[in-house]
Amino acid sequence: MKFAVIIPTYNPGNAWLETVDAINAQVVKPDVVLIIDSSSRDDSVTISIDAGFQVKVIKQSLFNHGGTRNMAIDMCPDCEFAVFMTQDAVLVDSGSINNLLAPFSDDNVAAVCGRQLPKKSASLIEAHARLYNYSEGSNVRSILDRDMFGLKTAFLSNSFAAYRVSTLKEVGCFPEGVIFGEDMYVAAKLLEANHKIAYAADTCVYHSHHYSIWQEMKRYFDMGVFHSNESWIREGFGCVEGQGVKFVISELKYLLKHAFWLVPGGLLRTMMRYVGFRFGLICDVMPLYLNRILSMNKGYFK
Repeated sequence: MKFAVIIPTYNPGNAWLETVDAINAQVVKPDVVLIIDSSSRDDSVTISIDAGFQVKVIKQSLFNHGGTRNMAIDMCPDCEFAVFMTQDAVLVDSGSINNLLAPFSDDNVAAVCGRQLPKKSASLIEAHARLYNYSEGSNVRSILDRDMFGLKTAFLSNSFAAYRVSTLKEVGCFPEGVIFGEDMYVAAKLLEANHKIAYAADTCVYHSHHYSIWQEMKRYFDMGVFHSNESWIREGFGCVEGQGVKFVISELKYLLKHAFWLVPGGLLRTMMRYVGFRFGLICDVMPLYLNRILSMNKGYFK
């Protein structure tokens, strides 16, 4: 089984060493570790080269969530599988990648998503988000499960996911014109083509963010832009809003149990997420300058 580990990077900082060390500690070694770097100004490129990784440096302006990953796949023509990670994801143990690839023993499985655990430094709100979205139980989903799972049937995160390259190419690889969400887009395409998506809870990375309320609103604005442009996903798998209500109720219960004094801030954050998402849905009728202000991915709006 030949496989590549592919990671887009841009100024990952001191935390990059931890990610690099965890990759090199894996019991199953990738045939290639390919870093696509968007002209970082820190020393991460040197660290990657010293670690034995293959590095491709591109202009920051050329980075594209889908297109850059497609380019990386083309650079690994002999690999049957592609493992994607983000620069801030750290493999939990030496068997993480081996366990991520295990579900491919089923020929019908086209992609596998691993579990994300909150980092020790994560806030309770961020910890809840990881615990809610990444359960302890593994599953394999097909298009027939969308009535049960709704939009989460197509849930997949390139922070830690693997793809069968031949099947990925069968559905056209990643889209090149999305603001983000290239992973959900592909998952939905794979499911509609009657392939299966696996969630492997026994393989984990530490991955969480320290988003401010403003940053989180911008992230949800981008989510709204994605679902506005790719409305076929909501039509085929269900609305985001339904999942959002379940998430808010779960978060409220979690905070009441663990830190009730955080509830007001949590509710404010929820309101700003919703505002961001709703503005994202109507981005087509909003002025360009306002879209740029509200977006986390400003380069998308040109």
